[in-house]
Amino acid sequence: MRWRSYVAVGDSFTEGMDDAYPDGSYRGWADLVATRLAAEVGPDFRYANLAIRGRLFPGVVAEQVPAALAMKPDLISFAAGGNDVLRRTFDPDALVARFDDVVRRLRSGGADVVLFRFADVMARLPGQRLVAPRVQLLNRAVGETAERYGAILVDLYADDAYLNPMLWSTDRLHLSAAGHRRVAAQVLDALGVGCDEEWLLVPPRPAPTPWLAARAADLRWAGQHLAPWIRRRLTGRSSGDTVTAKRPTLDPIAD
Repeated sequence: MRWRSYVAVGDSFTEGMDDAYPDGSYRGWADLVATRLAAEVGPDFRYANLAIRGRLFPGVVAEQVPAALAMKPDLISFAAGGNDVLRRTFDPDALVARFDDVVRRLRSGGADVVLFRFADVMARLPGQRLVAPRVQLLNRAVGETAERYGAILVDLYADDAYLNPMLWSTDRLHLSAAGHRRVAAQVLDALGVGCDEEWLLVPPRPAPTPWLAARAADLRWAGQHLAPWIRRRLTGRSSGDTVTAKRPTLDPIAD
C-alpha cells in the first residue's frame, strides 16, 4: 500500500450527499474509500475531505486545490464541473482548459490523482437536451486528461447500473447510500484495493409506475427539489453558502 494520506476535493458528490451518518452528517464514497485504505495502512493513515456542496469549478480550484497541494498527500481525488454544466453561463472551452491545468498541477506535486467520468444523471431530469451534451463533453475531457497525465480514471458513465433509480436519492441528482457504496467499490478497484463485494450490489429496479402516479411524483419532486434550486439560481445563492469542509485537515481516521 503506497498511499498513506488521501485528500478528497470537489462538490456534493465528494462531500457525500445523500448518504447520511446516524447524526445526519454525510458519509459518501470518499469516507468509505478512506476507511478502507486506513484498514490497510493502519493508524498512520491520514484523510482530509475538502469538498463542499454547490461549489462551481472555479470555486473548487481557488479554495480547495491549493489547500490539497499544501498537504502533500499521496492520493488526491478530484471531481468538479457537475454544477457548472447546469448553469446558463457554462463555458465549455474555458472549463476544459482549466481542467487540464488543474490535473497537471495536482500530478506535478507527486500525488496519484483519481478522476471521474460522471454517471448519466440526466436521464431522469429536465433539460436533458441542453445538459447531456455538456456532460458528454466534460466526460470526454476527463478521459483525455487522465490519459495525458497518467491519472487514475473511474468511468461511472460506462456503468449502466447508474441508470437504476435506486442508486439515486429522492432529489434525483445525488447518489443514494447504495450509489455511494458502488462508487467507493469502483474507486478501490481502480486503486487495486479489495473491498466488501456487497458494495457493488445494486438494489432491484422498482416496478414501473403508472402514468398518473409518475406525474404526481414528478410534481412533488419539482416542488421539493427543483423549485428551491431555481430560487437559489435567481437569488445568486448556493446550497453550500454556509457549509464548511467536513474534514479540513489531514488527520487519522478515528475508530
